[in-house]
Amino acid sequence: MAEILVLGAGMVGVSTGLALQARGHQVTIVERGSPGRETSYGNAGLIQTEAVEPYAMPLSPWVLAQIALGRGYDVRWNIPGLMSQVGAVLSYARNSLPSAHRRATITWGKLIRQSTERHAPLVQAAGADNLIRRDGYIEIHRTPKAMAKARIAAKRFLDEFGVEAKLMDGAELRGLEPAIKVEVEGATHWRDAWACSDPGGLVAAYANLFEKQGGRIVNGDAGDLHRDGNGWRADDYTGEHAVIALGPWSPMLLARYGLNVPMVYKRGYHRHYHMETPPNHPIADFGNSVVLSPMRRGLRIATAAELTSHPRLAPPQLRHGEEAARELFDIGAPVEAEPWTGRRPCMPDMLPVIGKVPDQPNLWAHFGHGHQGFTLGPVTAEILADEIDGGEGWAALQPARLKH
Repeated sequence: MAEILVLGAGMVGVSTGLALQARGHQVTIVERGSPGRETSYGNAGLIQTEAVEPYAMPLSPWVLAQIALGRGYDVRWNIPGLMSQVGAVLSYARNSLPSAHRRATITWGKLIRQSTERHAPLVQAAGADNLIRRDGYIEIHRTPKAMAKARIAAKRFLDEFGVEAKLMDGAELRGLEPAIKVEVEGATHWRDAWACSDPGGLVAAYANLFEKQGGRIVNGDAGDLHRDGNGWRADDYTGEHAVIALGPWSPMLLARYGLNVPMVYKRGYHRHYHMETPPNHPIADFGNSVVLSPMRRGLRIATAAELTSHPRLAPPQLRHGEEAARELFDIGAPVEAEPWTGRRPCMPDMLPVIGKVPDQPNLWAHFGHGHQGFTLGPVTAEILADEIDGGEGWAALQPARLKH
């Protein structure tokens, strides 16, 4: 048994604490705020098993031209936001080429397919079943062309990955989602995914479970991490080992310990809206670059990615997403005065960073899950906990790959 510090109390950090605790370790999680109130709070609430391919950067000249001209909503950018991370973005583009993307998919697919299996015992033990629906989400296709592409994608996912989906025409969609008020060509029902009505609340429930089982969550400055004899200290808390699970803030701390972490920071936005009759499932409208999720607070409209250093008070992606949502549903006023925003910690090779930090005894990394930290936290926590206990870890995820 060891005393271990975990820095960060998002889904990844709390899952790390639970996995280490299950192996008999004494764990202290150091967090500057409340568990689950940063990046883990701001997603679409999906725990996915079908997302077997990591997000690749679009590389077709037409799509890149649309992005460059600011005409699309899947990816937005501004010059300062792009130039501050241009090296990482170019590396991400290289890794989006077919051969490199296939290599990443081999590892990514093995991770993502475990997600609901790893979440299940935590949901039960935390008494959080009231936050979870286990009947998937729906991806709508507004046009015949989009529906034709969906049929091809569904067949490929079944043939290559064993992922099953139900294709529906417009009438079948209306049967499942009577709140949709316009005609669309059809939809894909990804039935194996789970939906969470309060992502921050689920992280908080896991954190409560961790504390009930003897773990400590303390308010402190993770940036204060430093050597303390043969172990580590952050503020007044010490441990034989330390795990950096700070999401987009991890590179700044690791630079102090000789590891240069290139990261693509994709900013996302969401806002909740009053809705008398919400949809029965999350609705992905990828043609308009939004996911519309029924949440405790209302209908959450979650946007795609923006490469920018500073958030916008009136982001164009969210405005466009609201227009698309109002075409589909009868939606009321926003619940919050301003939209929520946060950064997604994306590695250029599209794989998270999990394992021992080179040349730093008993210092461990657990971050870089991109868009899927909420889904993958419990999966990768098991991998890290096993390595801390003497296992081999996963070679493709090791921090040593970042050393040049």
